[in-house]
Amino acid sequence: MPNPTNFFGPFSFISLLVLSNVFMTFAWYAHLKNLSSKPWWIAVFASWSIALLEYVFQVPANRIGFQYFSLGQLKIAQEVITLSVFVPFAVFYMGEPFKTDYIWAGLCLLGAVYFMFRR
Repeated sequence: MPNPTNFFGPFSFISLLVLSNVFMTFAWYAHLKNLSSKPWWIAVFASWSIALLEYVFQVPANRIGFQYFSLGQLKIAQEVITLSVFVPFAVFYMGEPFKTDYIWAGLCLLGAVYFMFRR
């Protein structure tokens, strides 16, 4: 019978990293839409406030993930999750058109996943 800890550890890592990336994406880019008419220092303060929440999820995610994956695997997983969060954000929140370049970038990341996770 599979050990639930072996499943929930990596699942927790991925879940926390997705939450982290949602906050990261908003911290990095939402000010371009919401605060474009405000002085840059207001955008910096708002972004850093959101980024604090990013780290609340990112640090434990990487600590959990490092128990199961190598450092390179953690980084590639983060990049895949970042693109997976960024594309819907760009299209639905920022109103950018969907581009096939997102698909090509995703396929390139799948290649990176293959090389980092092969045994």
